[in-house]
Amino acid sequence: MAHPVDVHVGKRIRHRRWLIGKTQQQLAEQVGIKFQQIQKYETGANRVSASRLWDISDAMDVPVSFFFEGLDEEAKEGGKSAVPDDLMGDKEALDLVRSYYAIPENQRRRLFELARVLSDVA
Repeated sequence: MAHPVDVHVGKRIRHRRWLIGKTQQQLAEQVGIKFQQIQKYETGANRVSASRLWDISDAMDVPVSFFFEGLDEEAKEGGKSAVPDDLMGDKEALDLVRSYYAIPENQRRRLFELARVLSDVA
């Protein structure tokens, strides 16, 4: 069984890859490995070494710490997140995120505040 940290890191790799619109093949080529290895990292089936995580973070233009964000909250909630586990596996959710970031920043901030108010009311 995969370790929860490996699963979390894998989800964050997939999340970032989808947000920047890269395929597993493109990421694998940048890192110098086969795309099947990226698949294994993303599912948590294989552990990502520190040096490989460094290469992946460089290829995806994020700090290494990005892959561990949210891990403390997930552990405190017993592995249960307020956000469904498969959210970043949902194409509609990813399209929504991409569309959100395509909006000019000042309008995006207003949309964010509206969403926050609506979620507080729900």
